[in-house]
Amino acid sequence: MADKKKASNMARRKQEIQLQQEIETQEEWEDIMSKEGLYVVDVYQEWCGPCTGLVANLKRLKNELGDDLLHFAIAKADTIDALEKYRGRCEPCFLFYAGGVLVAVIRGANSPMVMRTVTEQLQQEHKVIDGTAERKEIKDPYISMVDTMDDMDEDEEETEEGRPASKKDGKQMRFKGELVNFGDENDRSQEAKKEVTVAIIKPDAVQAGKVDEILAEIKTQGIEILKQEERVMTEEEATNMYTHLQEEEFFKDLITFMTSGPSHILVLTKGRTGENIINNFRDLLGPTSVEEAKEKQPESLRAKHGQETYMNALHGSSSEDQAMRELGFFFPDYVIPAAEGKPKLQRTLALIRPDAFKLHKEEVIQMINEAGFKIALQKEMLLTKEMAEDFYKEHKGQEYFDELVTRMSSGPLMALGLAREDAVEGWRGMLGPKELDKAKEEAPDSLRAKFAVDDVMINQFHGSDSEDSAQKELEFFFPVQQTMAVIKPDALGTKDEIIEKVHEAGFKIAARKETTLSMEIAKEFYSDHKDKDYYNDLVEHMASGPTMFMVLSREDAVDGWRSLIGPTDPEKAKEDSPESLRALYGGDILKNAVHGSSNTERAKDHIQKIFGDLKFTCDGWLVKGDLEEPPKQEQAEEQEQDTAVTKKSTEVEDVAPEDRQRFREAEAAKTEEEKPQEEEQKSTEEAKPSEEETPKEEEKAPEEPPKTEEEPKQEEAKTEEESPKEEEKSEEAPKEEEKKEEEKKEEEVKQEEEAPKPAEEEAKPEGEGEAKTEEPEQQKTEEQTKTEEPTPEETKTEGEDEKKEEETKTEGEGAA
Repeated sequence: MADKKKASNMARRKQEIQLQQEIETQEEWEDIMSKEGLYVVDVYQEWCGPCTGLVANLKRLKNELGDDLLHFAIAKADTIDALEKYRGRCEPCFLFYAGGVLVAVIRGANSPMVMRTVTEQLQQEHKVIDGTAERKEIKDPYISMVDTMDDMDEDEEETEEGRPASKKDGKQMRFKGELVNFGDENDRSQEAKKEVTVAIIKPDAVQAGKVDEILAEIKTQGIEILKQEERVMTEEEATNMYTHLQEEEFFKDLITFMTSGPSHILVLTKGRTGENIINNFRDLLGPTSVEEAKEKQPESLRAKHGQETYMNALHGSSSEDQAMRELGFFFPDYVIPAAEGKPKLQRTLALIRPDAFKLHKEEVIQMINEAGFKIALQKEMLLTKEMAEDFYKEHKGQEYFDELVTRMSSGPLMALGLAREDAVEGWRGMLGPKELDKAKEEAPDSLRAKFAVDDVMINQFHGSDSEDSAQKELEFFFPVQQTMAVIKPDALGTKDEIIEKVHEAGFKIAARKETTLSMEIAKEFYSDHKDKDYYNDLVEHMASGPTMFMVLSREDAVDGWRSLIGPTDPEKAKEDSPESLRALYGGDILKNAVHGSSNTERAKDHIQKIFGDLKFTCDGWLVKGDLEEPPKQEQAEEQEQDTAVTKKSTEVEDVAPEDRQRFREAEAAKTEEEKPQEEEQKSTEEAKPSEEETPKEEEKAPEEPPKTEEEPKQEEAKTEEESPKEEEKSEEAPKEEEKKEEEKKEEEVKQEEEAPKPAEEEAKPEGEGEAKTEEPEQQKTEEQTKTEEPTPEETKTEGEDEKKEEETKTEGEGAA
């Protein structure tokens, strides 16, 4: 049998080659374009091959017409430059060329239309050759539309900062010098057609009166019927439709069956884009064999309504290519609607009440998944009587209220957050009527009817009745939380795709910031991993490039985000959770694309470290004005303090980042202790020599040890400096009176060139001891200063040197 079939296929292929000229190079294409006559070109790609369904009809037409001007060809778009734009867009596509120009295009294996167009264009070409008509060149409308979309995309790419002009990034403000985005919106959608599939309710199901029941089951799955037509197929149509089965023994019986009565032809899609509708509908159909369907998928349409072999009640396109051919065959003038942008998932609350949860949990969950719902939230819990009364308070006073509360608090139940484009109506459709008698009578396959408990009048399921109710009920069982989400340096190139999946999962991006971490901050951020072998590598990786930090808000945000990102090891994620972010974008356990806080406390800590103290509204958005930019003076002081702490952490032999706060507290305590001494000396500060007049102090400063490993020496030096301070205070004032005018002049020059730093003012009292013990040398320096007044540039240089020396001394004393 196999040999016979192979031989038949080879013979059929030989006939096709004789009928259609094969074009595989640009030179061959240019050759046929230079020839006279009408060329009907089937454009194809190697992965799918040319359309074989119309070959018999084309051959018959060629023989009937016997016209030398008519030529048929198959052209391989993969290797012909002129057909580059048809790559990925030729399933199937017939181009009509006359005299080297395009005169007609037909998409889809629509035999009647192809035959009619061949006849019409051939007649027109004869008129053109005779001089009685003009050749009318056209442009392929589909390719023109694609070119327009490409131009639009290029224009958007040239907008400011390389982002599409239609993209909204939300509000922006600064925190500690970093640009932070709040309330991110990412709703941009590309203009595209919906994905569709073609379905046929076959004559056996139509004759059995199953059409309405089948249509109802299709709609229950969230599938939209775009077009529906009842028609009786002709033998020619049935033959062209099933040409791929013509070698099967039952082919003639199949054609007889398909032409025996009316069929219903449907065009189906799903949601805003129709994404994956072909596979979804074929899953609903079940296996082609009715016997296999009844055994493996008893709930499928073919298992319920089919009879045997080809009399299996329904047909569905097996691929996008076949769907386009069948659409062109049955509805050649049908225009596929435009996609409505990225899918906007709707959410609803589903409750499996205690009795059903105990007896049928696994079966119900399976049915939910098969219906195309995504379980975004899931929690098993035991309601108290008070909680049940609070949740159903709107029903108080009804005769069933007490029993409802008793049943709801009688044992564990399962609360689910379900997501689908029509989640509210879709879930309520699966539930059926609230009254059990009505559910059993009108919707015997509904959940409430199938899983009713004997002698219990309360149904076993709950579903929100509107989007507003769903939001309130979800908040009751899943309070809104915030978590920290991190897109690591290795995955920043895919941040737009990741952010899109964040939105699809129902998260709100309350705040976000892109920054490069310092080693210190990276160590602090991952301090809970410091005992791990990979800790140092992790810290180095996180500081290796830009990182995106986001504050995500949603019900059960912490667990929800960790569920979305998947296991830490991307290889394990690919096995256990192939749709998780780490499975999709992670490379290895170190470069695993994303990070998520492990619990609510860690989330709060991470958010505080990166964004500061934030406050959120009840629905998860940032409170307006919560993060105003700090005044410049405060910002400078914060940065100065951070710099000092970082330097000290480095000097104390790799102090752990988490000790930074301890250093800050110690520094603050030291400042408080020094305040009384500073107040005592405040009156004498104005009379002290200017820093530019103490070169000996500059010479002596480097001799002091700046590192904390010489702490004993610093303590000794500090004692020696402080001991003569009090003794020489009285000697300082007379000398300063004599130099008052000179000091004022020098200070004015210095203020013009460089603003005084807070650190310099704090350093002055600590250096007085040295200045006072070197009076003779200082007098000499003052005389030199009077005779050789420094230029502003020299003054600035000296001031910067003094600043460095004094900062070194201050850091050494602070660390000590």
